[in-house]
Amino acid sequence: MEQHHEHHGHEHHGHAHGAAGSPVSWGAAARATLHCLTGCAIGEVLGMVIGTALGWGNVPTMVLAIVLAFFFGYALTLRGVLTAGVDLRTAIRVALAADTLSIAVMELIDNGVIALWPGAMDAHLSDPLFWIVLAIALAAAFVITTPVNKWMIGRGRGHAVVHQYHH
Repeated sequence: MEQHHEHHGHEHHGHAHGAAGSPVSWGAAARATLHCLTGCAIGEVLGMVIGTALGWGNVPTMVLAIVLAFFFGYALTLRGVLTAGVDLRTAIRVALAADTLSIAVMELIDNGVIALWPGAMDAHLSDPLFWIVLAIALAAAFVITTPVNKWMIGRGRGHAVVHQYHH
């Protein structure tokens, strides 16, 4: 029995190297989305914590959560790009190009679910409903944003731009 383990079908690294029209694995798109989602989740929970602590209403708290979600979403990408030795201006341009659509779609879905879910807007951090709805909202955002990222990376945009700097 010969052991030929050539990795043709499996894109282990899944990095699309910016070549427009190159096939992008769902894994690569999912990783890019997860990266973004992590930043969004951190920002959103932090926004809720700060808004609740300051006794703010729903709208200012949500605005703060969205601003922080963008901030942390960009920050995670920036960190990755800066470690590749790119100057800050280029890194910021890359992060903005890579994540703006991704974070925007994510926040739209995420906040849409929370806003439309009965009672979710008024649920406090100690309320299990808050965390359940947030988890469902983030899961929905992940499922919807992954194809967006896959399409963008396939066109040499989005995280394809980021991955050029990772090697």
